[in-house]
Amino acid sequence: MAEFIQVFARFFVTALWLIILGRVLYSWVSPRFEGPLGRFLFETTEPLLAPIRRFLPQAGMIDFSPLVLLLIIGVFMRLLIFSG
Repeated sequence: MAEFIQVFARFFVTALWLIILGRVLYSWVSPRFEGPLGRFLFETTEPLLAPIRRFLPQAGMIDFSPLVLLLIIGVFMRLLIFSG
């Protein structure tokens, strides 16, 4: 059972990392997140990015909150990989 939880956690963290990366790439194509894929990416990641955005200083038109979240998730990925 513990192995299942560890594999599930790895899958979840990896999927979340890919969704955030997908949001970043999609924002280059459609910054208003139009269409079903854009809405999915926005609605899935915005609750995670909004709190980070509140603490980061404004950097013009560049949003660094996805980078910060990807780094945090990367740390979790490393912890999950090296813990098992």
